[in-house]
Amino acid sequence: MKRTFAALAATIASLALATPLAADDHASARPVAEQIGAGGRPIGADWSRSPVHAQHGMAATAHPLATQIALDILKAGGNAVDAAIAANAALGLMEPTGNGIGGDIFVIIYDPKTDKLYGLNGSGHSPKNQTLEQLKEKLGGADSLPAFGPLPITIPGTVDGWFEMHNRFGQLPMADVLAPTIKYAREGHPVAPVIGMYLASALRNFERNSSKFDFSNARATWFANGAPEAGEIFKNPDLANTLERIAQNGRDEFYRGESTKIMVDYLQRQGSAFTLEDFAEHRSEWVDPACVHYRKGYELCELPPNTQGFAALQMVNILKNVDLAQWERGSPEVIHYITEAKRIAYADVAKFYADPDYAPFPMELLSDEYGKARFELIDPDKATPEFGPGEPKLEGPGDTTYMTVVDGDGLMVSLIQSNYRGMGGGLTPDGMGFMFQDRGELYSLDPAHANAYAPGKRPFHTIIPAFVKKDGKPYMTLGLMGGGMQPQGHVQVLINLVDYGMNLQEAGDAARLNHDGGRQPTEATSGPSADPLGTLFVEPGIPAATVEALKKMGHKVEVIDNGIMFGGYQAIARDPETGVLTGATEMRKDGQAQGY
Repeated sequence: MKRTFAALAATIASLALATPLAADDHASARPVAEQIGAGGRPIGADWSRSPVHAQHGMAATAHPLATQIALDILKAGGNAVDAAIAANAALGLMEPTGNGIGGDIFVIIYDPKTDKLYGLNGSGHSPKNQTLEQLKEKLGGADSLPAFGPLPITIPGTVDGWFEMHNRFGQLPMADVLAPTIKYAREGHPVAPVIGMYLASALRNFERNSSKFDFSNARATWFANGAPEAGEIFKNPDLANTLERIAQNGRDEFYRGESTKIMVDYLQRQGSAFTLEDFAEHRSEWVDPACVHYRKGYELCELPPNTQGFAALQMVNILKNVDLAQWERGSPEVIHYITEAKRIAYADVAKFYADPDYAPFPMELLSDEYGKARFELIDPDKATPEFGPGEPKLEGPGDTTYMTVVDGDGLMVSLIQSNYRGMGGGLTPDGMGFMFQDRGELYSLDPAHANAYAPGKRPFHTIIPAFVKKDGKPYMTLGLMGGGMQPQGHVQVLINLVDYGMNLQEAGDAARLNHDGGRQPTEATSGPSADPLGTLFVEPGIPAATVEALKKMGHKVEVIDNGIMFGGYQAIARDPETGVLTGATEMRKDGQAQGY
């Protein structure tokens, strides 16, 4: 594969010189392309770097300080669950553009004591005393929920998710687990470069829309002197106080305590229908991950709806019907098959994926037979204008952070957490130092839709952790941030590892595609899709000849060179024989994989 890697590296270098920066919010934060290409490496792809190897414990997160906190917790006698909670708390402080205690959490945990995968759905619900008709009245005729203000807020599930994980698997006291973040929140930490860019973009976005919601608390918390810049020391004493109360009083502080009263009082002043009872009744749910076999002994495991995790499994079941390795990784054939598989899977996502308490998921969608039948819909020579959903028989019941920790005993944690779009919906409760998520933007307003808004219902969720088995044994934690990019990213990394023999770091650094469009979970069930073909976004590492070939096949293709819509990968693999850990992190973020 060295020849393919070198060719891709050369293409990256040439396109970096020829392709202008995109004219978007982030372009001004990126330097002018230098007249120089990538350096060389003695082994592996010139455009990648070495994965990290260690034996006793490893963490991979989107911020180096969060990674170090996780390792400190492991060295202090904590296990992977303790370390994951500690790192996630730190990321809520250090990467507020991606996550925080105002959002939701999903986790896959492999426990070596029981030799079992455990899934945790830590997502929150809508107000239980607000109907669809009442919500529509508040929307004043709008055909979708907004991204800002009180209406897209759902109950934050992260804190309860932490305590569910900790009660079942944790070792250290929660006060010790949260202590590093409390200290950093009081004393400050230097802002990382990519996060600084996102903060500047978030501020511009909030200011453009500040007439629609109360921005005063958020401005005071993060933007009192403008957006914090890279290297600037940032403090959040309000968040320190909130986490300290949670550490002392437990999960009920957030859902039944003084913090709850502060949040509900604030939300009701903003026009929200949430009550104290809504918070008191929230509970995370332990769920069973599902796994499907790809090839060469590899299985991909994902969480069920209301997440989109099963979309990755549907893509795997489609793509295993063709030998992708017969073509080079950057060929139009491989990109075409991946894109069409995604479009087919998402036709089902738009129709069937929702809160299973309200819309039971048809498990037939994950069968080999269904995957083969859906594969037959792909024209190998051209893009199909539109794919419709399948007709299975019911058999009964946008910013994010992904991180992973594995300890020396083989306890493996795959964790993803988010406030959804941007930093959330802009609302920050008085003196608490975090922003509420705007996840409810993903409800459909069509009452016939599986994902229709309803009182006490969880919305469709984009964030998904993943896990990989090899020859039936636990092998790898895997995640990739970014809305609809996530299942596509999981599948692309798996293809890179299995079909093209890339190492763990190369599998994440390689150029990606991100197909956007097609039928959406928020659209009405009747009528045409707003964008049936969608747009295939690719990174500059996809050869120019491939881009032109895809256009001739009927795809609408755009090359994006800033990495934003493609990035967020972290992974840790564990050798089942030696226990040696291999970690990788995302070059498109600020993160670090490290072990000891």
